[in-house]
Amino acid sequence: MNHPVKQAATGSLIGLALGDALGFPTEFKDVPSILSAYGPWRSLDLPEPAIVTDDTQMTLALGRGLRAAMGRGVLGPKRMEHAVRPEFVEWYHSPENNRAPGRTCLVACRLLDSERPWQQASQIGSKGCGANMRVAPVGLVPGLSEEQRAGAAQLQSALTHGHPTALAASDLTARAVYLLAQGADPTALIGLLRSYALENRSTYHARWLGDLWTYSQDPTPEHFIERGWDECLAILSRLAEAVATANEETDPCLATGEGWIAEEAFATGLLCFLLFPSDPVTALRRAAVSSGDSDSLACLAGAFAGAHLGASCWPAEWAERIEYRSELVALGALWDA
Repeated sequence: MNHPVKQAATGSLIGLALGDALGFPTEFKDVPSILSAYGPWRSLDLPEPAIVTDDTQMTLALGRGLRAAMGRGVLGPKRMEHAVRPEFVEWYHSPENNRAPGRTCLVACRLLDSERPWQQASQIGSKGCGANMRVAPVGLVPGLSEEQRAGAAQLQSALTHGHPTALAASDLTARAVYLLAQGADPTALIGLLRSYALENRSTYHARWLGDLWTYSQDPTPEHFIERGWDECLAILSRLAEAVATANEETDPCLATGEGWIAEEAFATGLLCFLLFPSDPVTALRRAAVSSGDSDSLACLAGAFAGAHLGASCWPAEWAERIEYRSELVALGALWDA
């Protein structure tokens, strides 16, 4: 099933950044305003210069952390936290962190810049999309077991967004990226993700999350995580219906939500990809010309499309001028090798 020539990791990371840059100028605008400013949605062009947001910056921070952690040996929770946490803190202090970052990430990263256990920094009530817009690297890193991939996806979320739905949506996003990179058929994807959610619905990854659940009002760790998976299962049902009935010409947010929260960002980003599984640029444009969190939706659509189709699916004139290109390509090449 593997296609080494596909360069799924490079394709996914470049696609994520392209979607981010395409959706950056249209975020916080409704569809009529976007259309009146930029013309027909199918001809939306990549801005000049192609500047990205905190979505790509934090994806790179996570990617660097994973690279460092795995350079030190087998990926586990301690090793990952010790490598990723300082990357998130460095992002927080960076002068480049001026791209309308989400409040949850800012609050949590400020708290991570201390000696306290990370669980005390985590924003347990937040399921903003900031955790799953950056999780793609977990689905692209080679050689992880299912337990490592799920645990790492949930831990990277929990460092900032500790809500169980943020954890489950991050896990599902990484799973979708992984399956597409491995050659899964897009038409089978929703069914595969639904099975995965049902299978993992009551699994609290204590090795990775420690006592995180005790910061919530839940009676047991299972009860805590089930809340997240149940919200994700509900949105997967909406997504299945949307893929079957959606009109390409209407705002995708009407079907699966605007994407400010984790499960909606996952579903609407995936919807845009599934509407155009072999036409990645159109998928990005559809996500960017939407009423919701357009940069995060388009960055997720780009991560899915690039994982599915590989690096060569993006127009060279776009890929060559994306901000942080050399770092995106270096990480992608490492994981594609």
